[in-house]
Amino acid sequence: MALPKFYPAEKTFDLSDAPEAQEKKRVLLLEDGDDFAGLIKMFLESSDFEVVRVTNGVEGLKALLVKDFEIILCDMMMPSLPGDMFYLAVEKTKPHLCKRFIFMTGHKANPKWDTFIRKVRCIMLWKPFPMSDLLMAIDTVLRKSKTSGSS
Repeated sequence: MALPKFYPAEKTFDLSDAPEAQEKKRVLLLEDGDDFAGLIKMFLESSDFEVVRVTNGVEGLKALLVKDFEIILCDMMMPSLPGDMFYLAVEKTKPHLCKRFIFMTGHKANPKWDTFIRKVRCIMLWKPFPMSDLLMAIDTVLRKSKTSGSS
């Protein structure tokens, strides 16, 4: 009678020993143009971000009441509540989020937006912009948020 063969135990790994999966960064995208918003949303999701898209500032405020976002990507020209007024509303309700804004506009020659951006010291991307510029802006905001200690 042959004795059963015993094999050495397989090497197993405890999942608690594995590096933690990094949580996706949340982006609030305020953009009323469907095509442009779809392009940005698809690009950011393929770059491992979680994206919530709204079409105006009122919807944006509702989204911010539910949860915080690491990045707020905000069009300046929107119905119901334009970008500058949305920023001022966030400043009153959740001021810790103000350093997380990246603004976008296709109205480069508008002195109102230039004055506003200089005052609040946020990043502005001029439409159309390369997606690499968007990723650099996001990286800048995330680094500033980390060093300023805001969560």
